[in-house]
This record gives sequence, C-alpha cells and structure tokens, in this order.
Amino acid sequence: MQFILALLIVCCSCLVQASDYRLGAGDEVAISVYGEPDLSINVKISKSGVITFPFLDDINVLGLSTKALAEKIRAGLLEDYLVDPQVTVSIVEYRPFFIHGQVNRPGGYPYQDDLTLDKAIALAGGLASRASKSEWKITRKVDGKNKVIQGVVMTQILPDDIIEIEQSFF
Repeated sequence: MQFILALLIVCCSCLVQASDYRLGAGDEVAISVYGEPDLSINVKISKSGVITFPFLDDINVLGLSTKALAEKIRAGLLEDYLVDPQVTVSIVEYRPFFIHGQVNRPGGYPYQDDLTLDKAIALAGGLASRASKSEWKITRKVDGKNKVIQGVVMTQILPDDIIEIEQSFF
C-alpha cells in the first residue's frame, strides 16, 4: 500500500512540473480542436512569441502554460465560431538548452523532461579529459534577468539554460 501511495506522489509531482512549464520562443506546439480537423496545427513559437491561429487574432503565448493557451484559444472560438470547443495543446518539441566548455560535443540540445546536469553532460558526449569535476555554472533567465548558479550533478536543467563546464587545472 505504501508503495502505491509513493508511486502516486511521484506521478502527481511529475504532472505538476509538466503543467508549470511556460512556453517560450523555440518551442513547437500542437494545437487541436476536437472534431475540427481544419483547426489542428503545429506551430513553432517565434522570437516575438506570437502565433497565428485560424479565426483568431494573433496570440502572444510567451510565458503561458499549455493549459492556459488551450483556454485562451477555447475562449476565442467560443465567442463567435463554435458551441463548445474542446482544445488541447501539447508540446511537440521543447526549445533547446546549451552546453559549452570542457565537454566532448558542445552545442545546443533539445530539452527533455526531467533533465538534470549529469544527463545534459551525457548528451554532450561526456566530460572532456581536462574538465573540472565541480566547476559547472548554469546561466538561467529568472524574472527576465540572467542569474548564474553553481551546478551539481542533480541540478535541474531548463530550456534556454546555458551550461559552462570549466577546465580543471590539476
């Protein structure tokens, strides 16, 4: 019984994290309206953060959750076009994170759910021979400002993060 309870807690915490994700430039989303195939689109969010959806004005999606975007589209269609639109929004591809410095394959990589710093390093081909085992810095936008944090193996990585793996001198 305790195992089932623990499993439910883990599952619910994953759902909360997924629903907290905020859309940004570079994300690709799939929008569909049940029973309306002409209103199903995939769209990549541009730097402006604005998407175009049939019958509606341009929609600014920066900072919205997928649920909030679905509700915004539903409200727009409900006014003049459909009786009870059922809108779903899902993320097709997350915007990338970036890793550079002392890794074997520096560059930009697509974000994945539950990405930690050790997994990001693995995606970049592992640490180079001269890499520091502890000097890992992450630059992250927080409230519109860049913040540098010291990373450890289990640090959560977010889309748009820039990871710097320093060189070891010994």
